[in-house]
Amino acid sequence: MSEEATTTEGAEEASAAASAHEDAAAAATAPAAAAGDGVSHAAMQDLEPDALTASGEPANLESILDIPVMLAVEIGSTRISIRNLLQLNQGSVVELDRLAGEPLDVLVNGTLVAHGEVVVVNEKFGIRLTDVISAQERVKKLT
Repeated sequence: MSEEATTTEGAEEASAAASAHEDAAAAATAPAAAAGDGVSHAAMQDLEPDALTASGEPANLESILDIPVMLAVEIGSTRISIRNLLQLNQGSVVELDRLAGEPLDVLVNGTLVAHGEVVVVNEKFGIRLTDVISAQERVKKLT
């Protein structure tokens, strides 16, 4: 057999192997049988549930512990028209939807995580938490 024939034969084998590999890859990624409306369903791998540590927290929680978040305390809210908003000036009083003495909302990045009451700490306002959702629920709400 000549060298040229051997090279051609090798190239054909390589081409056939590559074609078989491409066909297998296409079959693996091809959508399942099409529905009557022309929509195809892709074959998807089942996802495993998130791994939890013994304490019930996500296993990768350590990677997010130093990320800063915004903690805010909301004393109440109300809806007013733009007309009334433009009429506000120094000394105006705006009535809120919360009663005096009612627990305040503690929000982290806009998500409710606790309730509390106002206290004074070293001449600054603070909040004493009276009701806090579980650590696991807090992480779920923030992710």
